[in-house]
Amino acid sequence: MMRMTGRLMLVVALFFLIMAGAAMPTTSPSPQVGAPLPDLTPNELARFTRGKAVFSREFTPETGLGPFFNNSSCAACHEEPVVGGAGAFGEDEAGEQPTCDELEPSGGPVFRQQSTGPSLPPIPALADVRVAVRSTPALFGFGLIAAIPNSAILANQGRAGGRAAFLPDGKLGRFGRKATDADLLTFIRGAFDKEQGVLVPSELSSADLALTVDFVRFLAPPPAPGVDRYGERMFHITGCATCHIPAFITRSPIEALNRKIVYIYSDLLLHDMGEGLADICKGVAGRSEFRTEPLMGLRNRTRFLHDGRALSPESAIAQHGGQGAASAAAFMNLSRLDRYALLRYLKSL
Repeated sequence: MMRMTGRLMLVVALFFLIMAGAAMPTTSPSPQVGAPLPDLTPNELARFTRGKAVFSREFTPETGLGPFFNNSSCAACHEEPVVGGAGAFGEDEAGEQPTCDELEPSGGPVFRQQSTGPSLPPIPALADVRVAVRSTPALFGFGLIAAIPNSAILANQGRAGGRAAFLPDGKLGRFGRKATDADLLTFIRGAFDKEQGVLVPSELSSADLALTVDFVRFLAPPPAPGVDRYGERMFHITGCATCHIPAFITRSPIEALNRKIVYIYSDLLLHDMGEGLADICKGVAGRSEFRTEPLMGLRNRTRFLHDGRALSPESAIAQHGGQGAASAAAFMNLSRLDRYALLRYLKSL
């Protein structure tokens, strides 16, 4: 049976869309990294610009910072290569095992590294507290990720054991390394609280929160990768594309986000990555479960995996365990030339 590549699967999907008389999805010309999506309305572009100002705002103790925080602005962590990007900054998270207690009475699972004055609370001396590190993700293309239909994500359940992160409220988690948030509003509100100690609406207005959400929503994705048939073939032969699904088609009432092909390279499902990568429970994810990391924009990263422990894509692949172990083994069994082709392909994403 013929194995379909990501682009071939898109061609098949487009064929059925044409036969059904549906509007064709499009791929807009990619702007520079950090620029807004093409085709925004004047009002949407204005909200993007105003939201970027809130995202870059330096909070002080007088304007709501703290008392415990990791940095004084969103942009201070999301700064590489431009505002909205990734960062070398990492945060500590903790949880009690084996009960998966997220330590809410002690301030929640995120432990801040700075204080406006009071002594930083220690990690509780419980019987078995595990500490995890998270690297700062780039936010480019997050609005397109939010616009992927739930049905498209759910259609891939069971591939390599992936499962949907259904949250207690019934919504589908898709943001956060453990798929803890279902939408951008929840994801960004939580970041203001956990990373800066800034609460909505007492210390940040709901209007400014909405502007920040629209800045992230309208951030353009990284440019789509060029055609590399050899590397793409290796990506599929090793099974990487089973979880890192190359592309989805979006659906949104916002025209700039509707019927777009987003090259995400993730199924947005939870996968068991083995004991070697396990750290804490969070949300509905177990210790060794992580949402498949989107590889969109991989070319701009210098550290890899959820906690930045890997210094190269090759190291990141080799450390895949659990449901990712077969692909890691397939990668290691490639010829030197085939392995080089796959790594070159990954560095183009």
